[in-house]
Amino acid sequence: MKKYIKYILLLAVIGISSAYYMYNKPHKNIQKAKADFTLNATDLFTEYEADEETANAKYLDKVVEVEGKIQSIKTEDNGQTSIVLDSGSMMFGVNCQLDTTKVETVNRYKEGDNIKLKGVCTGMLMDVVLVRCVPIES
Repeated sequence: MKKYIKYILLLAVIGISSAYYMYNKPHKNIQKAKADFTLNATDLFTEYEADEETANAKYLDKVVEVEGKIQSIKTEDNGQTSIVLDSGSMMFGVNCQLDTTKVETVNRYKEGDNIKLKGVCTGMLMDVVLVRCVPIES
């Protein structure tokens, strides 16, 4: 039994070290990251609406640059600011949750403006959701 204890301790140290590394791993800098896909909000939403499973295989956890007309700008109670882009659907759109370092840039935009944003696609709830979004200046 005593000879197994050192192997168990070794595995515990490796596990704790791996967890610590993953927890403190820095996020990808979206501002500098190259977009895996560039398209407009209507096309992105249409692909998800037509076949969510195929769209997830293509876009999930990828950096997507999306362009569209601002349908609404909202700030949640927790301070998260989102820009919803018009998708052609009356009820739903492309929800771009701004990176916390870029929230102050939202004051430059208003509903109806065209905007280009880059973020990481996390799939579709009711809206297609992009997180850690940053505005792209043309």
